[in-house]
Amino acid sequence: MSPMTAARVPLTRPYVDNTEADAAAAALASGFVVQGPRVQAFEQRVATWVGTRHALAVSSATAGLHLALAALGIGPGDEVLVPSFTFPATGNVVLHLGAHPVLVDVRTDDHSIDVDDARRKVTSRTRAVMPVDPFGLPYDVDGIARLATEHGLAIVEDAACAIGASLDGRQAGGFGTIGVFSFHGRKIITTGEGGMIVTNDDDLAERLGRLRNHGAQRDGRRLRFVEPGFNYRMSDIAGAIGVAQMGKLEDIVAQRRSLAARLTAHLATVPGLIAQAEPSGRVHAYQSYVVLLDPDIDRDGVVESLKEQGVEST
Repeated sequence: MSPMTAARVPLTRPYVDNTEADAAAAALASGFVVQGPRVQAFEQRVATWVGTRHALAVSSATAGLHLALAALGIGPGDEVLVPSFTFPATGNVVLHLGAHPVLVDVRTDDHSIDVDDARRKVTSRTRAVMPVDPFGLPYDVDGIARLATEHGLAIVEDAACAIGASLDGRQAGGFGTIGVFSFHGRKIITTGEGGMIVTNDDDLAERLGRLRNHGAQRDGRRLRFVEPGFNYRMSDIAGAIGVAQMGKLEDIVAQRRSLAARLTAHLATVPGLIAQAEPSGRVHAYQSYVVLLDPDIDRDGVVESLKEQGVEST
């Protein structure tokens, strides 16, 4: 068999089976397909897993990050520290609110936000810092916490890739003021599209829930629209799939970590590349397996060579 016809190794493969299909079918059969009891069950499962008082399901992690900053009152004239190495959504949500994303260097060993560089870039207009858990590895939690305390900053944790990751027994997503997960098809668990906001702040949770639903606030049996909001709700079909996926989370992370360990062992003797570090106390969930190539290696050439051998990479 030639390399071009070899079995394809995809970039990702969702861990789904009839459990998710049956859950989605049950939601459809119930006739209650908008945000409802299955979303509530999903929210409770995530809140219990992370150890936060509140979890609010949303249509995507991008929506969740947008809501997080909006609920914090971030707006024109404000600055938000974001890592320079991340998905565009991290910075885009800052721009959508009229604020300024200030790019901060990341460390080359674990790709986590560089706290020293972040400290150098704090100004009188800095309102928040948005550390990313890179590829499923918790960021430098203690360093960012000290920075936030020194300067009175909110911490919005972009945990899009990191459900199932942990630091000294504490689950990712719950390290800051607000955390946001993604359930896109490439993430550790998936609802197709979707996200979840977690927080321990009761007032923020109330405003997040209001902004998620057109700025509506329940007054007895009536809804009062008290501020401009968004339609960032999750459907009950997605919520049902999320509940099913949460039941598999520990097994999914264990499988990913096992595959990553095998890759690391096989690549250990390959010159010119370094696998992402997993510092002591941090448990990597491996949403992606990432290596750093020496500067003289043609990255695009490596991607193309892998493609020719049936291995998808990016």
